[in-house]
Amino acid sequence: MAGWVQTVRKFGSITFIDLRDRYGITQLLFGEELNQLLIENPLGREFVLQATGKVTERSNKNPNLPTGDIEITISSFKILNKSIVPPFTIQDDTDGGDDIRMKYRFLDLRRNAVKKNLELRYAVNRATRDYLHQQGFMDIETPFLIKSTPEGARDFVVPSRMNPGQFYSLPQSPQTFKQLLMVSGYDRSSQIVKCFRDEDLRADRQPEFTQIDCEMAFVEQEDILNMFEGLIKYIFKQVRDITYTEPVERMTWEEAMWSYGNDKPDIRFGMKLANLKFPSHTFLSKENNSNLIDDAGFKVFDEAETVVAIAVPGCAEYSRKQTDELTEWVKRPQIGMKGLVFIKCNSDGTYKSSADKFYNEERLKAIANFTNTQPGDLVLILAGAEERTRKAISELRLEMAERLGLRKKDEFKLLWVLDFPLFEYDEEGNRWVARHHPFTSPKPSQITEMINNDPAIKNASEYLKHPYANIKANAYDMVLNGNEIGGGSIRIYQKELQEKMFAALGMSQEEAVHKFGFLLGAFEFGAPPHGGIAFGFDRLCAILGGSESIRDFIAFPKNNSGRDMMLDAPSTIDDKQLAELNIKLSI
Repeated sequence: MAGWVQTVRKFGSITFIDLRDRYGITQLLFGEELNQLLIENPLGREFVLQATGKVTERSNKNPNLPTGDIEITISSFKILNKSIVPPFTIQDDTDGGDDIRMKYRFLDLRRNAVKKNLELRYAVNRATRDYLHQQGFMDIETPFLIKSTPEGARDFVVPSRMNPGQFYSLPQSPQTFKQLLMVSGYDRSSQIVKCFRDEDLRADRQPEFTQIDCEMAFVEQEDILNMFEGLIKYIFKQVRDITYTEPVERMTWEEAMWSYGNDKPDIRFGMKLANLKFPSHTFLSKENNSNLIDDAGFKVFDEAETVVAIAVPGCAEYSRKQTDELTEWVKRPQIGMKGLVFIKCNSDGTYKSSADKFYNEERLKAIANFTNTQPGDLVLILAGAEERTRKAISELRLEMAERLGLRKKDEFKLLWVLDFPLFEYDEEGNRWVARHHPFTSPKPSQITEMINNDPAIKNASEYLKHPYANIKANAYDMVLNGNEIGGGSIRIYQKELQEKMFAALGMSQEEAVHKFGFLLGAFEFGAPPHGGIAFGFDRLCAILGGSESIRDFIAFPKNNSGRDMMLDAPSTIDDKQLAELNIKLSI
């Protein structure tokens, strides 16, 4: 056997060593006859050791190890390499902090906890490739050195030595190449591919990340949904032995925002939003129930654009200290609310509220009933500007579910969110921006409406009356446990519609040709209808592994500043390289 020394335990003239390799830990027994040799060649933690011996049954078995019933009685050994004392313990409950483990990532990767994450990542990779192969997808690689194309985030750029003053861009996704492959006749194309975005980072973002990118020709939305529900269910079964048999729920974007406050709701638990007051221009099809809170002289509600509530099960017994703590929680800068109103629905049928001064018990009961409370529940109410308040109540809902243990890591709930708006309004530029990306098609019934109307917004104060404000995208997101794990759309494949989309985004014809002339040109050579989806591979692995951070499932990740602590990258380059690239620094 060969591996690394995990521990050395001496019992008189007998020595036990736990030897670790990729496959686990095995106990080695060095008898009395090897004692002198061990004294002359002492072993330490992380020494690389080769040993020969006989497999024997252990007298004191260890049921926690796969090899716990046996040990190797060693006849000879050889130290292949020594090790200095590692900067942290190489074990599951390590004493190393994030920074030190990132700096010595090659040591951190020896730990079993990290190894299990990489094994899970490989299992997801293998299951994905197996399923896509079975479904007739062809894995076709696309280039990393490409032309800069606007896709929502900043590009990483690469200077070209052979073309002075010109730059490649690293792809934010292989989007345009996927579409060109459809034009080329490869009707089912897939990749597990690196993507690059120069954006602000957090636990679930990295400057380089991996996507499962797929495209299909001659399909409609239903074909995509069915195909990739199948992929995720296959991964569940192969990786976690979970048989996901129930139908995947579908929800419109408007319903997700109305009932959950965000477009990637966690549906493992209830606590749906109760909309007590909302701007008339935001949810035109919904009934306004502001009569429940109106005419009470309560300025907090009267002056708010939006008032939204949730009923938290079994929390009516919260003390003043606990409700004060929740109030401080929503006042944090990350949430940004001015305060919190609560109604306690006591088990004896009475109601107590922080707004007792303005609402009698009968009105409190009416509000509580509207939120679908049960005796013993606690109603939490936020009021303020529409966008901020809806986001805040969504965060509060997740926080309460976390505190109540309703977000179980071993429970998985899939959801499709559909019918997103095609455009968002950019107030500063008084123009439209794409909610997804500029290649997303509108719903088939709205294509003519989009082509026949001028995208220009003549009156900024009435932008909601513009025909483009109501156009829905032929797009879909897959959500797992409150995380968007995949998103895609049916693509635009007609040159006239694509040019109209570019114009709607404020792109001149010259700019469109400069940036996307290759794609517009391809559409003139018989482009088929097509659509696709991309899954966040790292995020999917993290959720299946029960982690909040994708860094745990990447062999060599960057930190929150985008730095590789191990390589100390990015770093400066010497003047000779800069001169070859015709680059002069201004720093």
